[in-house]
Amino acid sequence: MSKLAWIVVFAALSAAPAAAQSAIPDVRGTWKGESESIILGPGNPHHVAPSSTEPRLDNVPFTMTIDKQDGRRFSGTFSSARANDKFVAVISRNNTILLVDDDGYTVGSILAPNRIELCYMHLSQATRLASCAEMTKQP
Repeated sequence: MSKLAWIVVFAALSAAPAAAQSAIPDVRGTWKGESESIILGPGNPHHVAPSSTEPRLDNVPFTMTIDKQDGRRFSGTFSSARANDKFVAVISRNNTILLVDDDGYTVGSILAPNRIELCYMHLSQATRLASCAEMTKQP
């Protein structure tokens, strides 16, 4: 095989993974899931309880509505029966979701076109909170 042919084959093989990584999924729509949380302190508006010196476990149903997306950037609202939080987010080139609201940070993974996992962290002088939820896109 000629040197030029090898270069063409190598270039084609190298381009395939790069193209796959650059496809940004459309995440607009309504997503639902339930958090699995551990909280030390009084919690946040979604996980309200009397303050305790011992960590407590909590589960809360959530709805995430994503109404704007431009490429890898998107925004929306995260809601429970107790509160609503507006957020902004980005999708990294390896499909990791990085999301921020007014009092915490979320890191997520795209599991399938209709499933994502989001893990939230909140830290303040009064509260420590860590939570994960698997969210399913609604039809």
